[in-house]
Formats: sequence, structure tokens, C-alpha cells
Amino acid sequence: MADVKMDLAVTGADPKNIQDLTAFVQALLQQMQDKFQAMSDQIISRIDDMGGRIDELEKSIADLMTQAGVEEADK
Repeated sequence: MADVKMDLAVTGADPKNIQDLTAFVQALLQQMQDKFQAMSDQIISRIDDMGGRIDELEKSIADLMTQAGVEEADK
């Protein structure tokens, strides 16, 4: 709630009627959606990076096992 008051103070918005309030709420919701989308994109990117690292780790382990002469167990 303090953030809304802060946003009103920063933007200089002082909704005097229902149209102003509606526009403010829509702008606030759009801002929240944009932040959520950015965070979602960042999380997906990090998950993709982790998947690549796990694949590399599995390959390195398989290579080490091959070099050590250990046969891979059936999965």
C-alpha cells in the first residue's frame, strides 16, 4: 500500500474521478505484468543455463568413467 502512495507521489497523480483511478490501476497492473514477465524470462533463462551445465557435467562424468575403465550401468 505504501508503494501505491509512493507511485502517486512520484507520478504526481491524484485520481479525482473514476476514469483517473481506472487509468492509474491499469498502468499499475501493466507495470506489475511487465516486471513479472521480466522475472519469468530471467528464471527460464537460468533454468536453460542449468540444463546445459547439467548436460556438460553428465558428459564429463561419462568421459571420466570411460577413462577409468568403468562401464556405465544400465539406466
